[in-house]
Amino acid sequence: MQDVETVRGTTDADGARAVGTDPDAPPDAPGVPTVAELVGTLGLRERKKRARRDALIDATHRLVDRDGLDAVTVEAICEAAGVSVRTFFNYFETKDDAVLGHATYPIDPLVEEEFAAGGPTGDLVADLEHLVASLLEAAPPARARLAKGLEIASREPRLLARHLAWLDKHKGNLQDLVARRLGEPPAHPPETVASLALFLTHATFVRWESRGGEGEVRDHLHDVLGELRVLLTG
Repeated sequence: MQDVETVRGTTDADGARAVGTDPDAPPDAPGVPTVAELVGTLGLRERKKRARRDALIDATHRLVDRDGLDAVTVEAICEAAGVSVRTFFNYFETKDDAVLGHATYPIDPLVEEEFAAGGPTGDLVADLEHLVASLLEAAPPARARLAKGLEIASREPRLLARHLAWLDKHKGNLQDLVARRLGEPPAHPPETVASLALFLTHATFVRWESRGGEGEVRDHLHDVLGELRVLLTG
């Protein structure tokens, strides 16, 4: 990826400069990616969101390595990544989350309520697959970025605490949702079902990344679930 301080260009609706563009270059200049090249098999909006998030993570890592965690500000990160402060907070709650590459996994409220009410099919496993597909709408950062964040966290105890809290928060949110679905008494332990959802999310991302990051992450979910069924019943 380009050095984050060179990521500059035009701005879009949320105040972020277009990633990977040169404002002084003509549209077809050599080395300037076309829209088709940037989009690939993904939609332009989703590709731009991922590139913007990755630029923020890369900028944070570079600045923390150079200046130290406490000296880095959100404003400095945004300047290096070429986005607005408002855009930063669309992706991360704090600069610590940017260091760790904590992707947000928001569940569509309609999907959440449908799952809690017993939908969309009435089959728990099929409905869990639908729920996880919603979680995978935003692909997590690449493994190298996550590894870099954890490497920095190994030198900063507060980051490790933040990471553990983040994991507990997401598991807790899922567990509460599963408990709503299962009712009282639950047919299955909610913590087990929530843990399965997190595992499927992680395993699907790993599969997508191992295949070059092609297509949508959620497109690999069904195959991961099928492989898990074979493993458990074989």
